[in-house]
Amino acid sequence: AQSGGGGGSRGRLMSYSTEERGSSNTLSYRLFIKNPAGKYVSPFHDIPLYADEAKNIFNMVVEVPRWTNAKMEIATKDALNPIKQDVKKGKLRYVANVFPHKGYIWNYGALPQTWEDPGHKDCNTGCCGDNDPIDVCEIGSKVCARGEVIQVKILGTLALIDEGETDWKVIAINVEDSEAQNYNDIEDVRGLKPGYLEATVDWFRRYKVPDGKPENQFAFNGKFKDKDFAITVIKNTHDDWNSLMAKTTDEGGLSCTNTSISNSPFLCTEAAAINIVDQTPPCGATEAIPAEVDRWWYYEKN
Repeated sequence: AQSGGGGGSRGRLMSYSTEERGSSNTLSYRLFIKNPAGKYVSPFHDIPLYADEAKNIFNMVVEVPRWTNAKMEIATKDALNPIKQDVKKGKLRYVANVFPHKGYIWNYGALPQTWEDPGHKDCNTGCCGDNDPIDVCEIGSKVCARGEVIQVKILGTLALIDEGETDWKVIAINVEDSEAQNYNDIEDVRGLKPGYLEATVDWFRRYKVPDGKPENQFAFNGKFKDKDFAITVIKNTHDDWNSLMAKTTDEGGLSCTNTSISNSPFLCTEAAAINIVDQTPPCGATEAIPAEVDRWWYYEKN
């Protein structure tokens, strides 16, 4: 079984697959992840953080493909942490198209084996973590698939303060991108994709306004921090995840069930994992996305 840290170059050779359960665009929808051997795994806990630790190549779980609106996320409180759509007040969440943006403007997802501890005040931002894996905005040309596991180079990070919580947004690029070799730090994004970083700040600042919420705030006055800073943040959240899995930190409602971490008190058998999936409805017919999701919102920037 894999130890908590993952690591090595083996992660890059792994090919994960997905299995849909329930009906798309409904509350029942779940997307489970399988490892190369076809066994169910937790995308939160079982996929190694590092694809190649020596080269600082990381695994990323894609939750939301670029240009789509459904706010999909790793279900941190559900056993095996399938990907599901976020829900607010009993309704599925879709991000609004706030002009000039259409849905998510990157492939959006998370780094496995990381955790932003809500009990730990970040020394850089003065705010505690948001209780989730660390978020990634992947800026390559390919539109990825929901549940896809890709390998990324880290370029920098933005520190969003979301309703008083630290919510790091890591900027990265798929190592398979044809231009990946040209991107090695955050300033390369500024030079090679003019306006993209500014659009990213604008997107995060305003995306909740159509829901009646105020604009989001940022640490560092909305300035991006560089690759080395971002990697330090990632390593710190990986250490916090290790504490979570070793039960030296209270899991606070999160599901730490995993199928591969030999020293974890939350390790489950393959049969138990199959039983978890079998408790969810089988794949059903796709429901229509509400017409309101296509609306384009206009408002003056503050």
